[in-house]
Amino acid sequence: MRYVVIMAGGSGKRLWPLSRKGMPKQLLRLVGDTSLLRLAYDRVQGSVPTENILVCTGAQYAAEVRAEIPELSDDQILGEPEGRDSLNAVAWPAAVLAAADPDATVAMVTADQIMQPVEAFRDALDVAFDAVDADPTALVTFGVVPTSAHTGYGYLKRGAQAAGLTDVYRVDGFREKPDLDTAREYLADGNHWWNSGMFVWRAATLLEQLQRLVPDCHEIVTRIAAEPALLGELFGKLPKISIDYAVMEPVAAGRGTAHVLAVPLPVTWHDVGGFAALAEHLPSDDQGNSVEGRAVLLDARNNLVINRAADDTLVAVFGMEGAVVVHSGDAILVCSAAESERIKEIVALVENEAAQFA
Repeated sequence: MRYVVIMAGGSGKRLWPLSRKGMPKQLLRLVGDTSLLRLAYDRVQGSVPTENILVCTGAQYAAEVRAEIPELSDDQILGEPEGRDSLNAVAWPAAVLAAADPDATVAMVTADQIMQPVEAFRDALDVAFDAVDADPTALVTFGVVPTSAHTGYGYLKRGAQAAGLTDVYRVDGFREKPDLDTAREYLADGNHWWNSGMFVWRAATLLEQLQRLVPDCHEIVTRIAAEPALLGELFGKLPKISIDYAVMEPVAAGRGTAHVLAVPLPVTWHDVGGFAALAEHLPSDDQGNSVEGRAVLLDARNNLVINRAADDTLVAVFGMEGAVVVHSGDAILVCSAAESERIKEIVALVENEAAQFA
């Protein structure tokens, strides 16, 4: 049977002060009046039965997730006791679903991406499910067809078309975030796609790769799936590593018993990992400024200004270029857009100095 798991466990520190410990980015309404999590849920509706949609999130966010998606029952929300990186956000749900349904095919989708048109995503999801049905030893990912020489995304290299499958390709390897010249080469050659961080596979196939490549993870998640009461005791012992480093890259390099395939995703795609990515999705003025909320700008270019103060507070920006200015109501962030990926560093200081703002 087919299932979808929405990965919604990150805290989104790179979007501080909008995102906080009590309000992670997937619950924020960053564009319009709909949260990123709800957008993710709406995207997969109809692809599988509602009862086969799960959300993997932090245990502390379970109530908020339940309120955001009231269609889900409590047992459709998997609450991680703590964050242990993306490997375990896919491994634990796989073990849970495999224990209940040995033939489970699982789509792992993210809760921090914006894409249009939704129909193109659903079509690609169907292609990926069909590919796994035809080839149960495949780990299928989605390659977003790039529209620019983007240096903020990882890439995958497309290989030959998979035998017997339409619009499905071998993956010849993964590439880290490139410099601008390399990104331009990737865009020009047409054989490199943005790495979406979304997957479709048989739960049993993923677990087989874990047993071979990350045996500690395999042992722990299968124990938790068999005895859910052990979750709190064992989850923190899981190795903290990403799914790409732990499984996808080794398998693509031939070190697993599966192989990696990719389905093209021809959409307008934004991975809202930080303010630079968010600015790309917001409308801009003729000076390249993206503005949300009450603000005035003079001699300002290529800035992101967000004002979410509850009162009539005005944000004024003068003589600045390439800046990020964010007023959340109780905290203000000002930084260079070029340095915005380092926001986690200031958040660490904030957590030490003023816990109420973390």
